[in-house]
Formats: sequence, structure tokens, C-alpha cells
Amino acid sequence: MGSTLKHVAAGMVLSSLAALTPARSTTNVPTTDNMHWVDAWTASPDSAGPPLGTRTIRQVIRTSIGGSSVRIRFSNLFGTAPLTIGPVHMAQHASGSAIRPETDHAVTFRGKPTVTIAKGGDALSDPIPLSVAPLEELAVSMYLPIRTGSSTLHTVGNQTAFMTLTGDATAMTQFHTGETTSSRIFLTDVEVAAGSNAQTIAVIGDSITDGVGSTQDKNARWPDALAARLQANPALRSIAIVDAGMAGNRILHDGATPFLGPSALARLDRDVLNKPGVHWVLVMEGINDISATDVLATPDGNVSAQQIIDGMKTMIGRAHAKGIKIYGVTLTPYGGVDWPFTSAAGEAKRQAVNAWIRHAGAFDAVIDFDQVVRDPAHTGSLLAAFDSGDHLHPNDAGYKAMAAAIDLRLFTRDR
Repeated sequence: MGSTLKHVAAGMVLSSLAALTPARSTTNVPTTDNMHWVDAWTASPDSAGPPLGTRTIRQVIRTSIGGSSVRIRFSNLFGTAPLTIGPVHMAQHASGSAIRPETDHAVTFRGKPTVTIAKGGDALSDPIPLSVAPLEELAVSMYLPIRTGSSTLHTVGNQTAFMTLTGDATAMTQFHTGETTSSRIFLTDVEVAAGSNAQTIAVIGDSITDGVGSTQDKNARWPDALAARLQANPALRSIAIVDAGMAGNRILHDGATPFLGPSALARLDRDVLNKPGVHWVLVMEGINDISATDVLATPDGNVSAQQIIDGMKTMIGRAHAKGIKIYGVTLTPYGGVDWPFTSAAGEAKRQAVNAWIRHAGAFDAVIDFDQVVRDPAHTGSLLAAFDSGDHLHPNDAGYKAMAAAIDLRLFTRDR
């Protein structure tokens, strides 16, 4: 078994196929005319996975905002051959691998039940006439009728996806046999048709934004907690949030084990600025640029605090060029993480970057997560009550505290 296959297979365990249920008709599929689309969920592609044989994959997502219709995007970014997907179905999620069959809809692409995506490309579905509520879990089921080339993954999904071993099970209510994985596969976006005042917050970050350390299947990442806060405020329920966090991500350089994915600078447009409805960007990146100096014995691993700051300045300029507000988030402590990930020199860089974020006035606003989660007695370390156990990633309580500390007025001043 190759190393990439091991990477995905490690997250697979036996899971729970019941009666076939008919899909709702899509005869009256709405058109996109006069529909205001915003991105309501995302998972940024970060790596190539193994080829996959003919099978059905069911993935569960949670919308951050409600809408009258939805559409979904698949990516073949890391593919080595054209990718064929279909049939595809979407329904409300019940529990485990089960859907609510009365909500099941067949998905089309330019009116057809299948789509072929060129390597490196992506495909957006037709609008699906499924009304969704904010914070509602939906299940996207896709059949792979032809063996794929390399798959496109978002490695740390933190959400169970269900896979049959063979065959089209997209319309089945539940999978009784098969495998599971915690990675996202091919699925990158869910958009909703919302009111004309709907807007999106896009968060770009690393594993802390991706939710490492939070409880699987509980939507306990800090962007999830922020989405819940927005929906609890009647004046802010038209604001969606999408999590473009990527475990191991760096601002300045692409992935090099153990760092994953295209750099934040390389993916900023695709994963953030070009998403429909984006009005604000939150940036929490840089800790992996710092730690790479100690982990990687290569020239591109050795970056200074000023280089990280210059990378942030570039992100600010690109956001402002599109008329998008961009807020800086301070880097949280990581004292106690096993060497070589942390060092005195690395901590000095973190402090320098945080001082610039706080005081330079380059960002449109500052969100100080460092102050929220650090131990007051040991400011280079996480507070024990917020530590998931690895001294780098917060736990559910830590992520909730981070979201609770965000001033929601940041999203009302220019609306």
C-alpha cells in the first residue's frame, strides 16, 4: 500500500445499505436568473489522494446560512486524469450515513446527471430546488462510475464520510456496509441562493482554523462557533461563513511534509477572494511558516518575521483591490510542543508578527486570539483548560472561547 493510500485508508473503518428510495423530480429546477448566490460551506483542496474505484461516497456538510436553493462544486485540482462523477444526490442528513429520503434530490450539471471534469478543473452543479435552513446538515452522495486518477482531498475533514465498496447507492437511505474516512473527497463548496443582503465571511488559516483538536462530527471548529453566534443574532443571520482552513498550511511556501497544500498566497483567490458573496476575510496564518524553520532543513523553511509580515501585506493588498475587508488574527501560543516544532527563536518570531498585527494598522481590524487562549502565567503556552492535549491546537472549549471573543460589530459597520 503506497504512502498516500495509507494516509487516507488510516481514517477508514467499517461503517454502516437499506431500501432504495426515489429521488424528488428536478423537472422544475430553478434558473440562476435573479438569484443571489453566496458560499455557505467550503473545504479547500490540499493534496492528492489515491485513485478510487467505482463506488458511492456520501459526505455530510453543515450550511452556515439558509437559502431557497443550493448548488455544489466538485474539484479535480490534483487529478491526473479526467474525473467523471454521477449520479449525484443531495438530501437533508439524518444521522450516521442516513438521509431523510423525502428530501432527496437528484443533482444535474447543465441538465445532465453526470459530469466529467478535466484534470485541474472543477464543476458547479445546476441549482438544486432544496430549501435549506441555517446550520442544517446536508448529505451529498456521489457515484464514481469510472476508476479515477489521483483523487483530490481536503485531508482533515473532521467529519465522517461514508463509502460503499462498489455500485451506485446515491439514492439509498442508509449505507449498511462499506468504509468511512474523515477526509473530504472532491467536494469543495456548497452555495445557497439567499436574500440580496446576504454576504460571506471567508476564513483562511492552518490547522487551528481547520479545527484540529475539536471533536469529530460536532462542528466545533471556531468558524463553526462563529457561524452559530451570527445565526443567534437576528440582525446578522444573512451573514454566511466559510472555513478555508488547511492543516499544515503556510503563507509563503507550498506544502512540504509535514506541511500541506498550496501556500496561502497561491490559493488566496481560488479559496477565498473569488468565492461568491465574500465581503470579509479573516487571516490566521503564519505559525507553520515559523515552525518550518526548525522542522525543514531547506532554504524555504527558513523565513523571518518580516517575510511573514510582507506576505500578510500582500494578502491585504489583494483583498483591498477587490473591495474586500480583511481582518488580522493573532497567532496563538504553542509552548510545550515537542521540539523541533517549537523553539525560542520561533517564539520570538511569533511575538514579532503578533506585535505587527496588533499595532501596524495594516489590517482593517484585529482579532486577538492569542490573548484569549494563552495562559496568563505562561503567555507562551495555551491555557490548560483550552488545550486539546498537544499544546498547539485548542479543544472545543478553546475554539468556542475564540469565537465568543470576536466583536460582531466588525460585520455590521459597512453593511
